[in-house]
Amino acid sequence: MVQREYSALELTQKLSTKGYAIEEIEPVLVQLAQNNYQSDERFSKAFVLMRTNQGKGDVLISQQLKQKGIEDFDLSTIDFFELAKRVRLKKYGEQLPKDYKEKAKQQRFLQSRGFDLEQINQVFSCE
Repeated sequence: MVQREYSALELTQKLSTKGYAIEEIEPVLVQLAQNNYQSDERFSKAFVLMRTNQGKGDVLISQQLKQKGIEDFDLSTIDFFELAKRVRLKKYGEQLPKDYKEKAKQQRFLQSRGFDLEQINQVFSCE
């Protein structure tokens, strides 16, 4: 059975919905962190790896991590330009679009995947 990591905020929200008070949750989270059962750093690394494997860009990953209560994370080790190129290649193939309408469609696709304008423009200029 595969179990995923949870951020402290996710666990807090999950336990709150089950009826536990914040005063009960906080000491438990501290103990989990001290015993290394819960780690926001480990969660963020696993989350970034999962999302990059899904072909998601840094804009989307950053936004989702912040929603999960993670403010401190490092995306500098990932080449999002190369990832954007691979994602476009997988979806649309080797051939770059000839007309503006198709190019705009592919750019919107990459933008929806969480890539920024600079990364998207580089995909279409370097091939």
